[in-house]
Amino acid sequence: MNLATENRNNVLTLHVKEERLDAHNSGDLKAEMLRLFTEGNKNVLVDLKEVRFIDSSGLGALVSGFKNAISQQGNLKLSSLQPQVKSMFELTRLHRVFEIYPSTEEAQESF
Repeated sequence: MNLATENRNNVLTLHVKEERLDAHNSGDLKAEMLRLFTEGNKNVLVDLKEVRFIDSSGLGALVSGFKNAISQQGNLKLSSLQPQVKSMFELTRLHRVFEIYPSTEEAQESF
């Protein structure tokens, strides 16, 4: 999976550089978020700007990251959801669980 990280103002931004977040690559995202939290990062932002499709495996990886954040007394927020991805969050009611921001900049300022 193609991921890029950026650390600014104590917020680690994880840029997902894939068009699809599904069963083929969601395990990599899940493992990376676990690694980030176990290394002591408290504020993680997942930038989904390039993701055009997400399935239940992708959603499950993000929920797992959210649970890891809570167990490490951290925060996991999402930004830049494309319309198709946003509709999946609304359909599954996960938009009520995650803090979702329209842009990466807004999300970074919210920490």
